[in-house]
Amino acid sequence: MGSLANQRVWGWGRQPVGETELRRPERLRDLYAAVSGEGTALARGLGRSYGDASFNSAGTTILMERIDRYVDFDPSAGVVECEAGVTIDDLVRHFVPRGFFPPVVPGTKHVTMGGAIASDIHGKNHHKDGSLARHLLDFELLTASGDIVTCSRDENPDLFWATLGGMGLTGVVTTLRMQMTPVASAYVEVDIDRAPDLDRTLELFHESDENYRYSVAWVDGLAGGRSLGRSILMRGNPAPSGDGRGLDVKRRKERSVPKIFPAALLNRTSVKAFNTLYYRRHPRQARGAVQHYEPFFFPLDAARDWNRLYGKRGFTQYQCVLPYEGGRDGLARILEFVRRETRGSFLTVLKRFGPGEADSPLSFPMPGYTLAMDIPWRGAALESALERIDAIVIELGGRVYLTKDARLSAESLRAMYDRLDEWLAVKRRVDPESRFVSDLGQRLGLVA
Repeated sequence: MGSLANQRVWGWGRQPVGETELRRPERLRDLYAAVSGEGTALARGLGRSYGDASFNSAGTTILMERIDRYVDFDPSAGVVECEAGVTIDDLVRHFVPRGFFPPVVPGTKHVTMGGAIASDIHGKNHHKDGSLARHLLDFELLTASGDIVTCSRDENPDLFWATLGGMGLTGVVTTLRMQMTPVASAYVEVDIDRAPDLDRTLELFHESDENYRYSVAWVDGLAGGRSLGRSILMRGNPAPSGDGRGLDVKRRKERSVPKIFPAALLNRTSVKAFNTLYYRRHPRQARGAVQHYEPFFFPLDAARDWNRLYGKRGFTQYQCVLPYEGGRDGLARILEFVRRETRGSFLTVLKRFGPGEADSPLSFPMPGYTLAMDIPWRGAALESALERIDAIVIELGGRVYLTKDARLSAESLRAMYDRLDEWLAVKRRVDPESRFVSDLGQRLGLVA
């Protein structure tokens, strides 16, 4: 097992920054040794959570990317068993040619399955297929006592549900079994609609979303007035085979953003011009376009290290969900506030959620609208502005996605997640000495 000594680390938003001892186990036996040592520990996948969820400045951070072996695959049932360091990218490369696709994918393929469980990831199909929890059969969890515990809906169910969305603080997932989704091709049939404002965006969602497995809207976060909430809706279904549509895995050439990128190039003026062009270049309506899964599900992965576009100070992504009741007005208030009181959201995405996982205390999705906004980090001024958005979210009964969070307060967390005490009770039982710690966990009072 390699030890990389103390190093500076950060999440995808490039802030905040921590310092931690890094260890990189090569095999599961190395992982057991890393956890059995003195002090606190945290498992880290590929570091794609945006804030301080994936590192432990108080102790050791364990890099999981080499715990990435397949254990078994049952093609008749479509069930894969793998180690926690296997990524979404690994799964699509190995199983699309066999006619299977992961049941839920986030906006990037560079996510480990351990991280996916810690976040209970959701995707463009939540309104149809729910979050990862719905498709996970069971997993093995390395606990603070050094025991390997099987967790499922029937075996240790409280630990199963506390780990899904539990941000890696209940233990380390070692292996898992998941139900894959059969597909006839590697393509998606996509319908596009251009909506002139927020009301039309939401009308289109509600009028026809049930006809589509996948649904998402790009929103012009800098448009105001009568154009507030104008969007491009992209909705699709798995494409059948034929007409050149096979089970091919196309590897796009990923272009890299320089380590030192002049952040001044990405500013309100340039982004507003881009947004206007992007909005106008799409037709009012287009039907039946065929896209490979890569650009449809993972458009930003075409630019490796695209987070560097925000410069050394980085950015934060604020993602919240608002219940349908009051959600329209809440979205309008938040979009207008961000447009007026910050430098603006340079990338804004809106989706609809279906029912959440009622048994999971910290799982993020709930029925409603989920809004994600990428905002350049500007210190205390932005911090104050986001606290005011927190107040709107709490007022409407919504919550913030911890995987994207870098600055929420413990008080706001408790107001958003009304079953927090249930999760804390499981944490205290399986990890009474708080061996599993993250900077996020300390900030939010999730660890003692």
